[in-house]
Amino acid sequence: MLEHKKLIAGFGIREGKAVRLEDGQTCYEENLLTLTCFYGDSGADELFLYDMSESDEDHERTIGLMKEIARLSDIPAILGGRVRRLEDVKKYLYAGAKAAFLDVSLDENVDLMKEAADRFGDDKIYAYLPDCSYLERTKEYAQLGATVMILGDAEITEEKLHAVSDCEETFLVTGCGEDAALFAFALMMENVEGLVGSFDGEENCMDLKQDLKALGIEVDTFESPVSFQQFKLNEAGLIPVITQDYRTGEVLMLAYMNEEAFYETLKTGCMTYYSRSRKSLWRKGETSGHYQYVKSLSLDCDKDTLLAKVNQIGTACHTGARSCFYQNLVKKEYQESNPLKVFEEVFQVILDRKSNPKEGSYTNYLFDKGLDKILKKLGEESTEIVIAAKNPNPEEVKYEISDFLYHMMVLMAYKGVSWEDITRELSNR
Repeated sequence: MLEHKKLIAGFGIREGKAVRLEDGQTCYEENLLTLTCFYGDSGADELFLYDMSESDEDHERTIGLMKEIARLSDIPAILGGRVRRLEDVKKYLYAGAKAAFLDVSLDENVDLMKEAADRFGDDKIYAYLPDCSYLERTKEYAQLGATVMILGDAEITEEKLHAVSDCEETFLVTGCGEDAALFAFALMMENVEGLVGSFDGEENCMDLKQDLKALGIEVDTFESPVSFQQFKLNEAGLIPVITQDYRTGEVLMLAYMNEEAFYETLKTGCMTYYSRSRKSLWRKGETSGHYQYVKSLSLDCDKDTLLAKVNQIGTACHTGARSCFYQNLVKKEYQESNPLKVFEEVFQVILDRKSNPKEGSYTNYLFDKGLDKILKKLGEESTEIVIAAKNPNPEEVKYEISDFLYHMMVLMAYKGVSWEDITRELSNR
């Protein structure tokens, strides 16, 4: 049995909206990007996105949405559906998809499969089987370079799943709907890596994982190697929790947990505290909608304080402030040295110059001259780094690298690339 079976949130994309895979009807009114972030926060392991666009214009819109999804979501996405040529596969992958799938009901997609696998790597190419009639050809698809088969049968049954188990290839399976028994049966099969489900945008995938876990199915949930009994508690039997934004490190709030709150947090993936004033459990966001989705929990060296890193929806403070720590008491001016923060602050200045030109600004001069001028300067600055590196004085290298990074950020702003895009790409390598 494969370790940690996956729950994959799946839907189609058409005209910028999410649609049900089963019937092609629009199923979510909320923002598509908000929806994909919700899935990542609520326990889904991956996204399965079917490009249902009919026009080239809508196809390009979907590619743009995939770029935004890759930037904002913490879970990988599989994208496919509208492949006419190798360039379409390239666009899906370059937009940030973990893998691209080819619909084998189209002969041209089967013909394209080997070329795509040779070009981008077989781990990047999946085969999409619209129904069970294509199971007899899975060996062929695997030989052409597809590493995973996606069975897209809208009405899966145990009988059909038995046919899947007779295959040697790795599968993702759709069509189980809300049938918990069928979910469990499919995930217990050795060659089924995960299930693709069309959730309603409100169901917490972590709840379903807990049900599957109770059946002995290995799914990815929060597990603490240290029990609550080993924590050092205050006189009220509580442990303080410092909560930070997982992206920026900003401290959002301080609250407390008792044993029940701690295990409820692990179970649901949503920060749950103990309210000392109400003397009851308090799931952050239960009334305001400003939930905190857990990314990590850490215990300090004395075992008397927890550090939670979360994705904060909305604001953390009841006053409406982003953080509860918004009142400055004393502050000494200092030079910021956090590399990413410095890069981001400089980048924001460059973006501001782009949006709000300033007379005499060198940055605006570069934007006005256009891409060729920016590229020329980048080439010059990279050459200056090479020359400076030959000099034994390291100060020149620092100076030239700083010049290069500035001009690189101008290019990033010109091309619409953010530091988050860059760091995410590096972390994926």
